[in-house]
Amino acid sequence: MQASHKLWLAKILASTSAIALLGVSQAVMAQDAPVADGTGDGDEIVVTGIRASLAASADIKREAQGVVDAISAEDIGKFPDTNLAESLQRITGVSIDRSNGEGSFVTVRGFGPEFNLVTLNGRAMPTSSLGDGASAPSSRSFDFANLASEGISAVEVYKTGRAAIPSGGIGSSINIRTPRPLDKPGLSGSIAVKGVYDSSRNEGNPITPEVSGILSTTFADDRIGIMIAGAYQKRKASVNVANVGWRDGYLGNENNWGSLTQDPNDPRFGQITNRPGPTDVYQVPQNASYDLNDINRERINGQAVLQFRPVDDLTATIDYTYSRNTVEVRNSNVGVWFNHNNTSSAWTDGPVAGPIFYSEAFQPGEGKDLSYSGALTANRTENKSLGGNLRWDAPGGVTMELDFHHSTAESKPTNKYGTSVSVGNAIFGVANQRIDFDPYLPVISFNMHPGIDPLNASLIQSTGNAFRNAYFKDRINQVQLKGRYDHDGDFLDSIDFGVSYIENKVRSAYGFIQNDTWGGADSASDLPDDIFQLQTLPDKFKGLNGASDIIPSFYTFDFERMVDLIENLYQVCSDPATGSSISGTCLANYTVDRRLTEKTLSPYLQVSTKFDVGAGEAHLTIGVRYEHTSVDSSALVPVPIGTSWVAANEFNVIYGPDSDFTRFKGDYDQWLPAIDFDIEPIENVKLRASYSHTITRADYASLQGGRTIDSLFRIGGGTGSQGNPGLLPYKSKNIDLSAEWYYDRDSYISAGFFHKRVSNFLSTTRIDSNAFDLTTPALGPRYQAALAARGPNATAQQIRDFILRNYPNSVQVRLDPNTGLPVEDANGLWDGIIFSLPDDPALNFEITTPINSSQSAKIHGFEFALQHSFWDTGFGVILNYTMVDGDAKYDNTQPSSVAQFALTGLSDSANAVAYYDKNGLQARVAWNWRDEFLAGTGPNPFYVEEYWQIDASASYEFIPGFTGFVEVINLTGESRRGHLRSKNNAAFASPGFARYAAGIRFNF
Repeated sequence: MQASHKLWLAKILASTSAIALLGVSQAVMAQDAPVADGTGDGDEIVVTGIRASLAASADIKREAQGVVDAISAEDIGKFPDTNLAESLQRITGVSIDRSNGEGSFVTVRGFGPEFNLVTLNGRAMPTSSLGDGASAPSSRSFDFANLASEGISAVEVYKTGRAAIPSGGIGSSINIRTPRPLDKPGLSGSIAVKGVYDSSRNEGNPITPEVSGILSTTFADDRIGIMIAGAYQKRKASVNVANVGWRDGYLGNENNWGSLTQDPNDPRFGQITNRPGPTDVYQVPQNASYDLNDINRERINGQAVLQFRPVDDLTATIDYTYSRNTVEVRNSNVGVWFNHNNTSSAWTDGPVAGPIFYSEAFQPGEGKDLSYSGALTANRTENKSLGGNLRWDAPGGVTMELDFHHSTAESKPTNKYGTSVSVGNAIFGVANQRIDFDPYLPVISFNMHPGIDPLNASLIQSTGNAFRNAYFKDRINQVQLKGRYDHDGDFLDSIDFGVSYIENKVRSAYGFIQNDTWGGADSASDLPDDIFQLQTLPDKFKGLNGASDIIPSFYTFDFERMVDLIENLYQVCSDPATGSSISGTCLANYTVDRRLTEKTLSPYLQVSTKFDVGAGEAHLTIGVRYEHTSVDSSALVPVPIGTSWVAANEFNVIYGPDSDFTRFKGDYDQWLPAIDFDIEPIENVKLRASYSHTITRADYASLQGGRTIDSLFRIGGGTGSQGNPGLLPYKSKNIDLSAEWYYDRDSYISAGFFHKRVSNFLSTTRIDSNAFDLTTPALGPRYQAALAARGPNATAQQIRDFILRNYPNSVQVRLDPNTGLPVEDANGLWDGIIFSLPDDPALNFEITTPINSSQSAKIHGFEFALQHSFWDTGFGVILNYTMVDGDAKYDNTQPSSVAQFALTGLSDSANAVAYYDKNGLQARVAWNWRDEFLAGTGPNPFYVEEYWQIDASASYEFIPGFTGFVEVINLTGESRRGHLRSKNNAAFASPGFARYAAGIRFNF
């Protein structure tokens, strides 16, 4: 945290002035039990809305066993935020990740979304996401953007493990609760309509509608209840990003592609200012672009609940939950690529040197281009859950509950092109190009050769494309039998027992078609000028330092028209050299198809006691949960039949029509004890201590049972991966301590400490293998003949030209479609594809496979929360602050060749909200902050920089039951940025924009 932020935060803590967070505690539905404030003379003031929700939160936090925080609905159909993740970030220790400008995934106490279990009404929820569309999906992370908040009554965050709570989250277990009609007899409901204005939108109407409604009613003497809810939302937004891709500069090795020369006699030496030393770590830019992403999102949610209570002690519930989230992202970008020839640069001081600028000038023999590219990502995720519950309040304080559900989550593309499709176009003739890294926004600049206009649409030609097709489905069948005995007497309070059986079936599939014609062989005359549209650029990054100096404009294009055109011209979806597609579409056939069945049996026993100590009762809860999990994983993987050399340093694996199934199995057992203790030494003061074991299961890709080969490889060899269904889950041993002082009816202050020791982290080992007997066209007899003919210093292009001219039976020469003659570059060199032969050298693959590491990590932190209501003024403040630290940190000064183990996601966070709630007027201002954190490891680290934003909302009940409201997200338009080892190694920078909403709600 910067010193200024620490000082400001300290002043806030000291004065407790008008700053707070909403709902820093466990809560129940505020509408279930409005808070009554007795005045002492028999009169009663009923408090609803924000104040009722916070009062209920304080009560339940006080009575909870262990550390449990939550947020509740302020009224039926009214959750504090329109996005569940945006609400959750205001809980102590919870921060969020955003996707397409909207809260999507949550991190709890530094553990990312894959380490947090999400349940719906206590049931395991399937998850489904296609990620970036560049590989087979594999994540267990739950995307909160799939669910609208209007049908949610509460979200509970269990930070300490309990035997009676489902396992699967070492960060937390998050339970989403939906309303039940018999919990609130009678007729009630809500209807809301609003319009949303997103100021980020690049073009078109940024105002979109949202409609939601919920109806709950009971009849037959309140023995039958029905609840239905629905929400429809459309959103149009834009997320504009400057992206930079990097590669390592190797210590002292100027012969490695991308490394800076260390030889003072090299003529390039003088072009380097403050050159990194021989022991400094540095990275050079590989490519950079400005990306404009226009987003269309449509979300539909629905719920239906039927309850029947034939007698007072028996309740039957059937419920159905449905959500559908359709997202389309259209990308247009302009960018440059570096070949690391004829470069100039300036650097910051080591030991981690960052570039101040990096530039490259044209070198004879290479064609430098300015890329005008685009992409389309269009996918839909559907979640369906059908459940039944039978509860019997038996005599003698015994309660029995039988619960079952069948739930699915499915993600797939919504158009004929696939999950994610990219098309490259370019204008050739760049004389020099440069990136300046001193500004917040990396500044790309370039100059063209004389006579070449970068805004002459007639010069644009197609340079490559990729069609990616992904599918993911997660299906869960679960049965739970739960019992509870409430003891009427001293010491023994209750006994909880039960068993859960879960069958989780996952299918993950992926295929792609790729055309690597990056040499620009296709004629510009094939592309009509009117397919391109001129787009201005600096105004899309307004507010960022450096925006006024970037490329002023570039060409976007009609994506669907472009794809249809290049398919008709070049058969990009059906070229035998690149793969085939599903008949009549550009959807690639699945080349990876993984199936996994995970079965878990979980019995548990939990005993709670109570006894008088100090000013009140003390509670001790001891429990244990046993988990047996078996994994059966199979994968249908493609069988390669050869390889091809498609560009100077680009090689492809060629797949045949056949696939091969491989299958592996694994299983494991876990004992998960949990102990909670609390005591009230003096009135209104609670002290707590908890100890528990929790687990998180490995991601689906690590458990998959097949070997896959990466389709792209280099001259030195290829890479691949193989799963391991026998992986043990991550395991955390947790200690929690907290102190809470409830000094008024809905006011308290709390402080907590947590410590986690996590083991069974995933690591990888590498196996060198010649997979599928593949050979490589590099370094073989044809390659050696080219060296003999062209000389030992021949360039890759010259070697390829020799092979293309002299070995016609094993190559495919790129031909001009108009003349039928080979296409030649400025140096008269041919281009095309060179196929491997049996007498070529064996192609070595480094096959990586996951294993459980012997390394462990310790994470600890402190949590502070303050909730204060200023008597009966209607004003209130709540503040929280979380500090997280761990012993596994990334050392940026070590080169990428040194393997490092580090924890991602750890960062301090703070939230503050000031609110007013009285006389029908509600208003709230929230400040949310997260410090810089390590977001990714591997050979090179990736950091997301410090970020904060302000959200605000207000509503007024102008007629009983009718409320008008306004909301704003990211009021000040805060931007986001990420970097690698050095802050000058900018990875992305994106401007922020405010999103406004206004509407009317009718409650009855």
